[in-house]
Amino acid sequence: MPITDAMRTRHVVRQYLDTPLDDLAAALLARVEEANASHGTDIHLLAGSARVFGPLWGTVRARSVRNCLVMAGPDTPDLDERLGHAGAGLMLAAQELGLNTWWVGGTFSKRAAARASGATGRVVAVVALGYGATQGTAHDSKRPEEVASYEGEPPAWFTQGVEAALLAPTAFGKQAFTLAGRDGEVMITCEEGDYAGQDRGIVKYFFEVGAGRDNFRWAS
Repeated sequence: MPITDAMRTRHVVRQYLDTPLDDLAAALLARVEEANASHGTDIHLLAGSARVFGPLWGTVRARSVRNCLVMAGPDTPDLDERLGHAGAGLMLAAQELGLNTWWVGGTFSKRAAARASGATGRVVAVVALGYGATQGTAHDSKRPEEVASYEGEPPAWFTQGVEAALLAPTAFGKQAFTLAGRDGEVMITCEEGDYAGQDRGIVKYFFEVGAGRDNFRWAS
């Protein structure tokens, strides 16, 4: 499945079948290692460890989860954003493999996640994954003009990037971000809050896929 198709078909799934990942675990682990190398993170894959998820999850609807990514890394100011960016790529990689995902920024035990995975540094989130009981449904979305603007005539890459960004999962589905473009440069702003860094990284990744990373530069 091409990554652009993965973006369009990816929806939040909170209920999973009790089907093992088998050979897909190795493919996911390879992608995790790549993400850690490129982002300076310490993400771990927990596959099939049913006993782990009793203390890990604080919500009844997550009891069917048997696999997850523990999103962790050295506690630097930009850790949340780096993990959001890395996690977005891993969610789409899972979708390409025929799996479903759910980014969980709260309602789980960070201590249990760190203990079960051996992750070092700070645990920010987990990504539940596996074979979904359903494929999920599309979330309500803002219109492009509600989140984006470009000084002058917007180039095609900017329009495509915004469309992709609106497919990204964000905290509580709020899509609380704006994208402003000018002369090939794009600035992203996220509403302040506990999940702003994660949202920023995730939205950036989706925008990059849609726009083409070589077509623009991020404003510092």
